[in-house]
Amino acid sequence: MLVTGERRKFRREGADLRRAALVRATLDLIAEDGVRGATVRAIAERAAVTQGMIRHYFSTKEELVLAAYLEHMAGLTEQTFAPAVHAATARERLAALVVASVTPPVVDPASVGLWAGFLGHVRQDARMRAVHARTYHEFRDKLEALIVAVFKETGRNIEVVQARRFAIACNAMVDGLWLEGGALPEAFEAGELPGIALESVGAILNMDLKEGEHQ
Repeated sequence: MLVTGERRKFRREGADLRRAALVRATLDLIAEDGVRGATVRAIAERAAVTQGMIRHYFSTKEELVLAAYLEHMAGLTEQTFAPAVHAATARERLAALVVASVTPPVVDPASVGLWAGFLGHVRQDARMRAVHARTYHEFRDKLEALIVAVFKETGRNIEVVQARRFAIACNAMVDGLWLEGGALPEAFEAGELPGIALESVGAILNMDLKEGEHQ
């Protein structure tokens, strides 16, 4: 028999799994048909639950869409930074991040479909816009800190304003390649996007990142 603490943990874990299933169903539907296609009925059918179950975890559809957007953006950030964790130097960490930004699983047609599906909603919903702004700045701040670390590692000085500008430029460049790579993967040769990304970020920062490419 479960003691009180174990029973609560079991229930919490079960609730977390059901909530995650609802978020996953919402993401799948938005990737296929946009936010409008992710109706409460469709989400319930995809997750194999009742509509009442959805209301138990999310008071409105908008709340569920918001949770799905946050999950998607957090997942992309985690996938992008994960390969850099075990790199020995700051330059290698930056190179690993750049490569991860333009290769699977980060570059994926489904992810681009989700981005497109969410985009219009971000412009219309203040809470979605706030999440978008927060996740963008979190990613850019991490990238900026890594750029500063690379400059320090190579004995070069960098002003705060310049580091910010570099982070904005590098982020915009890899975002563009991410979008094209996910929307038209057949348009690029194997390894072409990572090479272009490394050369482009290297040109912005005036350094050779290919020497620090994570293996």
